[in-house]
Amino acid sequence: MRWQRLLVAATLVAASPGTAPAQRGFRGPNGGEALNPPPNPRYDGRFTYARIRYTQSCCVSGGQYWDVKWGHDYPSADHHLPKILESLTTMRVRSDTSAILTLDDPALFKYPVAYLCEPGYWLPNDKEVAGLHDYLLKGGFLIIDDFVGPHWYNFEAQMRKVLPEARLIPLTADHPIFDSFYHIKSLDYDHPYYQGLKAKFYGIFEDNDPKKRMMAIVNYDYDVSEYWEWSDVGLFPIDLSNEAYKLGVNYMIYLLSH
Repeated sequence: MRWQRLLVAATLVAASPGTAPAQRGFRGPNGGEALNPPPNPRYDGRFTYARIRYTQSCCVSGGQYWDVKWGHDYPSADHHLPKILESLTTMRVRSDTSAILTLDDPALFKYPVAYLCEPGYWLPNDKEVAGLHDYLLKGGFLIIDDFVGPHWYNFEAQMRKVLPEARLIPLTADHPIFDSFYHIKSLDYDHPYYQGLKAKFYGIFEDNDPKKRMMAIVNYDYDVSEYWEWSDVGLFPIDLSNEAYKLGVNYMIYLLSH
């Protein structure tokens, strides 16, 4: 209960004056704020939240987006989770800004963790496939989030290009990633919008061995970042936002310590 109270407090602190009002006033396409982000910060050794930009299979006409799939929940989620990490842990965190990179950008290797959303619409080219392959094998970690139902098939097909031999291994609550900071006893998580849809978690491991390094975690039939995005305005119950933050904190602590 003590940690839960602290998390609520940190969630309220997370609403940075420069982020929330700008997002609330935006009237463009969903995720459109990500089309004109500030420059990526200079590398200084602090943990910086990194989001993947990619070519998407829908919602673009004549070079104009009406739904920026890879930009969903930006910028609030990208700033709120680092605020939580800064409040609750001893990590050196850059909480005032984040980064957006493509998978073939050499700068990606400066970021140990990257976030990719809506992979049902993800269409990496050959250079991006090679870039993600190298990033994962050299120690990088990918969080894959915000997709449901048949979007699984495109995600699986694209990951097969990246790591042809990799298997998507179902995760249960006894995996150490769910006990790295918070002790998460159950993975009974609800999708924020699809009533009755339960989250499913998968891992990609070196040599397909769950005892070896996890290279990616997959939040399927779930959208953890949606809870992070709206935690400062009360769109969802505090308990649900707390649980989503617990997952995020556990992911980062586990990945940066393994």
